[in-house]
Amino acid sequence: MRRNKRRRPTGARRSTFAAFALILGGGGLVAVNAVASATGGDSGGSRVQGQSGGDPGAATISCPDVGQQLTDVPDAARADVDKALAKLDQQITEAYDRLTSTRQEQAQDVNHVRDTILKPLSEQRAAVIGEIGNALKQAGATPPASLDGLAACTEIAPAQAGENDGGQDGDNGSGEAGTAAPGTGQDDDGQAGGQPDDNGNGAAGPVAEDFVDITKVQPNVQAKPRETGDASTGTFTVDCGVNENKVFNTDNVIVAPGVANGAHHLHDYVGNQDVDAFADNDSLVKADTSCSEQDDKSSYYWPVLRVQDGTQEFDAGQQGGGLEGNVGRILAADQAEIKYVGSPTGKVVAMPKFLRIITGDAKAFTNGTANANAHWSCTGFEDKVQLTDKYPVCPQGSSVVRSFAFQSCWDGQNIDSANHRAHVDFADADGNCRNGFKAIPQLTMRLVYDVPAPVVENGRVKNPYAVDGFPEQLHKPITDHDDFINVMDEDLMDEVVDCVNAGRQCGASAGEQPQEPQQPVEPQEPQKPEQPEEPQKPEQPQEPQKPEEPAEPEEPQKPQKPEEPQKPEEPRDEPEPAPEDSSTDKDQADGPGAADGRQTPPSSAEPRDVATPTQAAEASDDAGGVAAKSGATNSAEAEAEAGAGAATGGEETPSEQAQPQPRAAAGGLANTGATLWPAAAGGVLVLGGLALLIHNRRRNVTTN
Repeated sequence: MRRNKRRRPTGARRSTFAAFALILGGGGLVAVNAVASATGGDSGGSRVQGQSGGDPGAATISCPDVGQQLTDVPDAARADVDKALAKLDQQITEAYDRLTSTRQEQAQDVNHVRDTILKPLSEQRAAVIGEIGNALKQAGATPPASLDGLAACTEIAPAQAGENDGGQDGDNGSGEAGTAAPGTGQDDDGQAGGQPDDNGNGAAGPVAEDFVDITKVQPNVQAKPRETGDASTGTFTVDCGVNENKVFNTDNVIVAPGVANGAHHLHDYVGNQDVDAFADNDSLVKADTSCSEQDDKSSYYWPVLRVQDGTQEFDAGQQGGGLEGNVGRILAADQAEIKYVGSPTGKVVAMPKFLRIITGDAKAFTNGTANANAHWSCTGFEDKVQLTDKYPVCPQGSSVVRSFAFQSCWDGQNIDSANHRAHVDFADADGNCRNGFKAIPQLTMRLVYDVPAPVVENGRVKNPYAVDGFPEQLHKPITDHDDFINVMDEDLMDEVVDCVNAGRQCGASAGEQPQEPQQPVEPQEPQKPEQPEEPQKPEQPQEPQKPEEPAEPEEPQKPQKPEEPQKPEEPRDEPEPAPEDSSTDKDQADGPGAADGRQTPPSSAEPRDVATPTQAAEASDDAGGVAAKSGATNSAEAEAEAGAGAATGGEETPSEQAQPQPRAAAGGLANTGATLWPAAAGGVLVLGGLALLIHNRRRNVTTN
């Protein structure tokens, strides 16, 4: 009996221990699956922005911008200095090409970048900077003391490039060439066909972290400066088209006159039709213009926008185009609104003819944000959100918007300056010009594009859109910029000033001014009367009886099906009408938003303060949300979500953060099964353990 008593408890204990082991093991699998699901794991779920494992970006080179240090260059030295500065840009481009094409050598020699790329680059730059100093001395000027210390460059490794906020100044403080830890420059998934340091789309950028779902960004647009009694509140609009004539080149006559491919990226041109590196004031005056106001021969130009979808454009094999990383299909703007506005604190004076202004910085990624002035948004969101360092992913039915507000204060003397910035300035926060500068009509521009939404999956972006730029700038959104040369007839400029100061709305937006020149053609009226008779035929459009077709909407009576849910189990289907309600709310919210958005570009006298870098306002699952939104098949639900974001601004962000649905939507059925098998196995083990434990308890009861 004693032996039996000892054996039974021993077996029961073993069974009990086994039961607990099964329960703990199953629970462990469930927990592991939960953690993997929450962090994205490696199962194919979308990684959120800022998470490791995605495309970290490409390595690049950062060099001090010598041109920004030159504030006083005599006219006699200007041509030599401009060509020398263009040579410095070319040297950086060539060094960047060596950086991206020697990754195998870099992997074998940790000093390869320093010894064979950065050191020779610094020596080449030192020689050119010496030429600049000599040109200044020969013209009777004193070179800046800091000039000799601007030769050294550094490497920004891939991880740094993905996180850089534009704060690099390129000077390591030692006067010697330096380098951060070289990155591999290889694609995370080893995609075939990609070039070293590319983003999987054949270019060095942008990467997934350069995009953000605009519906998940907190409103950041600041209030306009308060207007005084002397404010100049009028506007003058010029219609110059959207570059229907397809005038492109990679020159920049302002920064690099006389140098072909001085921009190293492609520009759209509207207005003056004869602008290239070799244009001068005389040729600009004689050129044709695409503007409705024929007396406006000003040149308005900006870097093109492309979709990196594999399209081989006309410049795919050319410098400034595909050979320098500017690849993909060129997008034409649907709208290019050019408007001159006044000052909130006083009257404006006329711009001098041939005034040159550059707004924004094409090298802001490496130079820092001091001169950055990029504004990215979406229609319906312009009065709420303006982005500087992110490309927006717009909801369905919304378009991408680039906007620019140029410097509105002029020194009263010069049409240009050595660094192309010192002669103009932005007004202060109150709208006042400083340092004795005078207020001029502020040029504002708004470019609207129909851009296919990029898809972000697994920390990578497919078919992204990007602005053209210098290759080492990695197509970052913060590098967007715009250029202007005033070639208005003096009488037309006086008309602009009078209109703005008087508070009137003039120009193309006024309607019929451009049509007045057609009045002299009226002598041919004898022939025209016959044409008016033909227009009577259009009265036949009685066909519009087709509106009877709208009777078909009676079909929506099908929603009577909800009456079937009389069964007690089906009332769950009743909440389905909710999407229709949210869709309705969206329409009501988007209406005024879209209308007000057009006034955003000129809303601030200091546009650099309007759009701040995107920070913690982004939702933690932005990347997953972007992929889900891009792949959505239910347009009503997508529009409802967009409307809610537009109407509530930041209030919707917290609720969306709490929902893991976007991440699940990004994966396929196979991926979902792969991520759930640990949970399923764990559940089986837990149930088995519980069953064994209950069996043991019953057995113990019966034996006792």
